[in-house]
Amino acid sequence: MGMTVAEKILARASGLASVKAGDVVEPKVDLAMSHENAALVINQFLEVFQGTGVKPKIWDPSKVTIIFDHRVPAESPKTASNQKKVREFVASNGIDRFHDIRGDVGGICHQILPESGYVRPGNVVAGTDSHTTSHGALSAFAFGIGATEMASVWVLGTALNVEVPPTIKVVVKGRFRKFVGPKDLILHLIGKISAQGANFKVLEFHGSTVRAMSTSGRLVICNMSVEAGATAGIVPADRETIRYLRKEAGIKGEIELAAPDRDAVYEQVMKIDVSKLEPQVACPHTVDNVKPVASVIGTKINQVVIGSCTNGRLDDLEIAATILKGKKVAQKTRMLVFPASGRIYAQALAKGYIGTFMKAGAVVMNPGCGPCLGVHEGALGDGEVALSTTNRNFKGRMGNPKSEVYLCSPAVAAASAITGVITNPRKGVR
Repeated sequence: MGMTVAEKILARASGLASVKAGDVVEPKVDLAMSHENAALVINQFLEVFQGTGVKPKIWDPSKVTIIFDHRVPAESPKTASNQKKVREFVASNGIDRFHDIRGDVGGICHQILPESGYVRPGNVVAGTDSHTTSHGALSAFAFGIGATEMASVWVLGTALNVEVPPTIKVVVKGRFRKFVGPKDLILHLIGKISAQGANFKVLEFHGSTVRAMSTSGRLVICNMSVEAGATAGIVPADRETIRYLRKEAGIKGEIELAAPDRDAVYEQVMKIDVSKLEPQVACPHTVDNVKPVASVIGTKINQVVIGSCTNGRLDDLEIAATILKGKKVAQKTRMLVFPASGRIYAQALAKGYIGTFMKAGAVVMNPGCGPCLGVHEGALGDGEVALSTTNRNFKGRMGNPKSEVYLCSPAVAAASAITGVITNPRKGVR
């Protein structure tokens, strides 16, 4: 019996010839990532050694990465103190892969990992963030875990009691129309199968559309796989994977590709044709409340957000800047732009995108997650409506349960910022 990509990766990492859905394994972890919540992991990690007389020791510091991104710069004394605690732990434990609050190498964890070359095809990546699924874009088995589970990974180097998930094969064909792209595809898929449709499963993406998709776009669809309940999203490695790792991430060594067997067993096979797909919008207050943009055109918005681990890469900013060039953000609408990393910020600056945003009236912010979850830089007021390229829109997600959040692509966000209401970018903006 053949294996899916996830099964192959978990079998290798567990030292087994093969595994199947439902098996329980303990795979070795190739990369363990945390952000500011490393402060919680540290507490759990130190508790493991209390009373043992054994000095606390991380199994392999070279495989641990810590990135500050959720509350940067620190918005409170509590956050600042936690960040200080993490810095001290990092220094005393020899963790070199540490990305502090810096303009050159800082950014959102799910962008820093791929662009820094930390993720390779076939890796097992565990992160204390649910959107760790992003890294399946590089054909890794990447999944989110809690602080206690991460503490055990720091000690043992393995993920304990991992049940091999069944896999749903998603075959995508067709060519995207203008101003339609990966964000619209994943919103459409989530709307089709629901927010629980892939619970504890893997979404494995195939088809001509995915093969033609950039790594940036693959990061989008894998990032939001968790919004359908998936444990992981995976794109089998191909030429684009190698191109990205060589040219963007600077990888020079051998790159092993992970692909499913021809006779791999899938729980379900889904087929999607994007050739007639229109821009999609997820309406309050669930990610699977998805409608074509035509159904919500004219909805008044107070704040537009472009950025995040979902849509803060250079191509996202390029699309938004192209639409905004020579135009102005509506007077009663705020627009926030936050690139996904310092590298992307610098690239966007060099290409003139940042200048375009500022001339249009947008506020360009440092890379970070603050507005996405509403803890920092850009919370909403009572009764306000946000249109955002982020990945979640449940009540209170952007800082206020008395507000509403709509999710969309960078193209829809930029077009709507100009008009002050949800707008279809395919219809043009005067």
